[in-house]
Amino acid sequence: MYTVVGPHGFIGSHLTRYLTRTRKVAPFTPEKGSPALFSRPLGHVFYCAGLTNDFLKRPLDTVEAHVTLFARLLKEAAFESMTYLSSTRLYDSGGPVGNEEDTLELNPNEPRHLYDLSKALGENLCQTAGRKNVRAVRLSCVYAEDLEADIFLHRAILAARQGGPLEMDVSPDAARDYVHIEDVLPLLLAIAERGRRPLYNVASGANVANADLFKLLFRLTGWQLVATRLSSGEEAPTIDVSAIVEDFDLRPKFLHDRLPAMMRQKPTLGAA
Repeated sequence: MYTVVGPHGFIGSHLTRYLTRTRKVAPFTPEKGSPALFSRPLGHVFYCAGLTNDFLKRPLDTVEAHVTLFARLLKEAAFESMTYLSSTRLYDSGGPVGNEEDTLELNPNEPRHLYDLSKALGENLCQTAGRKNVRAVRLSCVYAEDLEADIFLHRAILAARQGGPLEMDVSPDAARDYVHIEDVLPLLLAIAERGRRPLYNVASGANVANADLFKLLFRLTGWQLVATRLSSGEEAPTIDVSAIVEDFDLRPKFLHDRLPAMMRQKPTLGAA
């Protein structure tokens, strides 16, 4: 049995469909406040609830989603395993490589670190709550063919497909690790069912700078996107993916290997 907490979000909705397709049984998808979360066995739980883009405007909701409900599940729910979705953004203030064993540098006086601090607390609960088979997964920037998530990569792809807007309010040297949802989903399932470490990075292991992304999109579409901000001078850490390779023999594909096929597909109605 499988349970997806946060089934209406980008990751949760894709995971729900994936579990239905591969396990031939629809997962349990209760609303976040449902009493059923505490009155029945949940099986393998994927905790996908959270806020991303509007966390600064909704700090209390962010903590509720990232920590409070999760803590109650650890305390009261009956489950076989619990997989908590976190983010590789936690490495942004660290060194050149993001490894699961790194010491994080988080500043409670920095408002933007609210997201990082709350996710880090959720991760800490995975190891300190005293429940078995509880693990955290740090995801990099997840993308998909449907382009439904409101992330920069999807907006850039749509702009290149449609011929505009061609100016984007980003720095040319800003970079992120992009990982496709089709690579993420089997890894989440493997981690829940066979994981042996408390924390896993799930990423491609390679960063793509905006300038390089725009060059690739230009070659594929003929439309030249322009980054309007000055260079940031900051280098994003490379995410270490050795743990998922060693434990599951799975390594996500790089963006430049997937993007050509994506660009040949017609945009979905929801993404237009």
